[in-house]
Amino acid sequence: MTKSLNNVRFDPDTGEAVWIEEDYCSPPLAMEREVLDQYFTGLVIVEEDVTETEGWERIEKYPLLWDELKGGV
Repeated sequence: MTKSLNNVRFDPDTGEAVWIEEDYCSPPLAMEREVLDQYFTGLVIVEEDVTETEGWERIEKYPLLWDELKGGV
């Protein structure tokens, strides 16, 4: 989870934070929700059959969320 949140991206088209998290819980992110819900609203989980590497490659074009929050540094 730390790696995912350190590398969370910002989708400028939707205004959403996006990241990849390989998770085997049912429901997904069950253990992490208590913390995630403190910082994110409207959390949407998209389940696709891709590797974690493939998932990160799909969103690498987006800027890091933390840079966007700091003013596009």
